[in-house]
Amino acid sequence: MKKIRKAVIPAAGYGTGFLPATKAFAKEMLPIVDKPIIQFIVEEAIASGIEEILIITGRTKRPIEDHFDSNIELEDNLRSKGKAALLKLVEGTTQANLFFVRQSYPKGLGDAILAAKAFVADEPFVVMLGDNIMTGEKPVTRQLMDLYQETQTANVAIMEVSDEEAEQMGIVELGKEVSSQVGLPVHHIDNMVEKPKASELKSHMAIAGRYVLPPEIFNLLEDLPVGKEDEVQLTDALNKLNQTQRVLAVQCQGNRHDVGNKMGYMRYMVEYGLNHPETELGLKAYIKRLAIELDK
Repeated sequence: MKKIRKAVIPAAGYGTGFLPATKAFAKEMLPIVDKPIIQFIVEEAIASGIEEILIITGRTKRPIEDHFDSNIELEDNLRSKGKAALLKLVEGTTQANLFFVRQSYPKGLGDAILAAKAFVADEPFVVMLGDNIMTGEKPVTRQLMDLYQETQTANVAIMEVSDEEAEQMGIVELGKEVSSQVGLPVHHIDNMVEKPKASELKSHMAIAGRYVLPPEIFNLLEDLPVGKEDEVQLTDALNKLNQTQRVLAVQCQGNRHDVGNKMGYMRYMVEYGLNHPETELGLKAYIKRLAIELDK
């Protein structure tokens, strides 16, 4: 029985939804108060027991590598001034066992995953998309890993979404429910559709940006023609994989925060700020004053 040790985080996209801010700056480095988006994803991987993490980067993504690298001058400066709390925060970003590979030209999620083939080798692995920050008592990635340990089967996290959200996501049409020891609703998958039109929508269960995949996915991706939006779609490869070995859908426990669009990003910025010890009280007071002004 193989243990999942590796995670792949695709971070090579253009970030067009946040232009012009992302013209020369990685979307994944946009801050949620004082922490960049990608750090939330890396922390979830570590909390789930992942040992090695590969981040797929592209042009303008060098700040991601710098963020997770040691900054000796900064650390020495904080140490000399006795700023132990800040030093701990800075050193905490360098603890993960991280690797980087560059995707020369973004051609879809499937193409980005293909860039991880040498890193993954013949092991099962996790894919974690940076547009979705997951919160909850138990990391969503850990929930998927636990199911894999029980079933040795590929699986994806799913959550119910609105009509509007469904048109922008990979939608899962569920088959029969599967008994499992993980204590979560688990189903076979009948079909997966990437960003369906409203008229094509048969389900509101969407892939929530977390996957456990077998190494066989790479052969499928290599043989896959471009799909929707002229990109290599991971969803298409998953449908092919599902024909030969079952892919399971798991309704995970936790909350999904879509920070890949402006409104989702702003909402989670507020939610996180309301729970941050340095901003909680001031932000609550500001929101109350703002609400009064808006009601006038």
